[in-house]
Amino acid sequence: MRIKYDDDLLRPQLAGERFSVVYRISGTETAALAVAQDICIEQTIEFPEECVPDGAIRDFIFGRIEKMEKYRESRKENEEPENFKNITAQCLKDSSESNAAESYLVEISYALEICAAEFTQLLNVVFGNISIKPGIRVEKILLSPSLLGLFRGPRFGRAGLRQILQVPQRPLLFSALKPMGLSARELARLAYQFALGGIDIIKDDHGLSDQKFAPFAERVKLCSEAVHRANQKTGRKTIYVPNVTAPARFFLSRAQLAKEYGAGGLLIAPGLVGFDNMKELAEDDSIALPIFSHPAFQGSYVLGDAGISHYALYGQLMRMAGADAVIYPNFGGRFSFNQAECRQIGEGTAAEMGHLKPIFPTPGGGISFKSIPALAEFYGSEVIFLMGGGLFTSGEDLVENCRHFRELVEKTFSAE
Repeated sequence: MRIKYDDDLLRPQLAGERFSVVYRISGTETAALAVAQDICIEQTIEFPEECVPDGAIRDFIFGRIEKMEKYRESRKENEEPENFKNITAQCLKDSSESNAAESYLVEISYALEICAAEFTQLLNVVFGNISIKPGIRVEKILLSPSLLGLFRGPRFGRAGLRQILQVPQRPLLFSALKPMGLSARELARLAYQFALGGIDIIKDDHGLSDQKFAPFAERVKLCSEAVHRANQKTGRKTIYVPNVTAPARFFLSRAQLAKEYGAGGLLIAPGLVGFDNMKELAEDDSIALPIFSHPAFQGSYVLGDAGISHYALYGQLMRMAGADAVIYPNFGGRFSFNQAECRQIGEGTAAEMGHLKPIFPTPGGGISFKSIPALAEFYGSEVIFLMGGGLFTSGEDLVENCRHFRELVEKTFSAE
C-alpha cells in the first residue's frame, strides 16, 4: 500500500539545505552500500521505501548517499588520510582488530528541516536507531550553515580560559579532589593545598555528588572559600570546579548554588545528564561559567568498530554542547585509548567549525611527572594536563608536589 500526502504542501517547507554525516561501515563494498542505503531510510522515515511515492519525501526527506570510498587501513599513523580530503586523521585506528576488516567511508546527507532546530533530534538523526546496529561508526559531522547557527558553542574556549586563569602560553594544570569518603572539610583542605602549589583548575572527582559524608552545598562552599583564600595568598587565579552532574530536578539548582558560592567552573558528565542539558547550562547567561565535560558513561560510544569516533564525540559534539574543555583518558594510562585516538580528540577540539571556539583537550588517567616531556611533545601547549594520583604518590608534601608539577611544565615549555 502506498501512502498519500500533500506534496504541494510539503515541498515549499523544504529549503534544500542539507548537512552530512560521514559513517565508517564495516563489510564488503556490496554489504556497505546496502547498509548505507538502509541508513538513509532508518535515520529518516523509518518506513518501507516501496510504500512512498515519488515526490518531496523521496527528493528531500530521504537520506542521500553523497560519497562512498574504501577506507584504507594501510596508511601510517602520521600520514594525511586519502579518503575524503576534508576528513582529518580522526578516521585513523591503530587497533589491529579494527583494521583487519574491510570497511568504507560513506557520506550521507540529510535535510536540515528533519532536525526541527533541536539538538536532541539532530543527535537522533546522526545516530539514532542505527546505533543499535553493528559495524556502523560516526566519523565526522558536517554541519550546514543554518544548523551551525543553532549552537552558541563554548562560551570561553581556549582563549577565554587562559584569560580567566591568567596563563597566556603554557599548558594548564588540573587535579581532582579524591578519594571518595573524605568529608567536605577534608576535601577543602586538599583544595587549599592544590591551589597553594600552583594547580590552575581543581575539580571534584566525578564520583562526588551529594553523599552524606560530603554534601554538595557544604563541599562547594568550603572548597570555593579554600581556593579563594589560597589565591589571596599566592596572587594567582586558581578556580574550583564542582561536579553538578545530578538528577534533572537538581541539575540547574546545583549549578546556581555553585555560582553563588564562588565556583569558577562546572563539571558535567553529558553521558549521564544529556548533551542538550549541558548545552542549556553552557548557554545560560545567569550562570556564565566554564564547562568541563567528563567522559563517564561514554566508553561504549567509542570502543570497537561501531559507535562514534573520538574526533566526533570528544571534539565536535562537546563543542556543540558548549564544553570549554573535554576530559578523557590519556594513552599509556589505566584506560584503553591509544595515541592515534588521543590525536583525533586533539584535532576535533580545534577543527574549523564556524564560530564554535576551539576547546582544550584534557587528558588524564595515569599522567605522571616522568610522562610530562613526552606529553608536551605530543600535545604541544594547547592542552590541560590532569594529574590525580601522581600528585599523591610522589612524596608526602602535597603542596611541594604541585609546585614540582608546575615547575616541570614551565621548564619544559620555556625550553622550546
